[in-house]
Amino acid sequence: MSKLQEIITISRKIIYYKGYQATSISDIMDEAHIGKGQFYHYFSSKRDLGLAVVDDLVKEWDRDVFEGIFAADLDPIVKLNKMLDRTLTIHTDEESGCPAGNLAIEMSEHDETFRLKVHYIFDRWISSIEGALSELKTRGHLTSDFDAKQHAQAIVSMIEGAILLKKSQKEVGFLTNAIATIRAQYRLS
Repeated sequence: MSKLQEIITISRKIIYYKGYQATSISDIMDEAHIGKGQFYHYFSSKRDLGLAVVDDLVKEWDRDVFEGIFAADLDPIVKLNKMLDRTLTIHTDEESGCPAGNLAIEMSEHDETFRLKVHYIFDRWISSIEGALSELKTRGHLTSDFDAKQHAQAIVSMIEGAILLKKSQKEVGFLTNAIATIRAQYRLS
């Protein structure tokens, strides 16, 4: 891993646990064992680093979710279940919420560039789910009047809401119940 990627990876973890606003350049330099000169060699500001962190998050979603699951030659039920399984795996042990959701809540009102980068993740996630649901509709698994986009938005909302409640209530049941409800609602089991 390059030093640049190492700094981004460390920064992602700090921002995930502390939030972007509460994270200082000193926090990052201390954890990455770098000085100001090395920090400013790679980044012009904390904002520049923050945007690199969001870009890294986008790359992960592109690789693991959009290409790795939804673009794969799989049955749509398998795609949706893999996405739900990934969500459970990532968020069952973590107590700090969804990295994209956290940034959306914290930064969307303050910085349009952050908002647009995080929006990309949610927009592509909804579109990917919509595609899988549309395929299920075409196959007769869902009714002919089924609105795939509306349901895709509801699925993402339910997952993100469950992650938020899991974080604030420190109770994983919110997420496991939401996932179970989605599986039952769309007959994914």
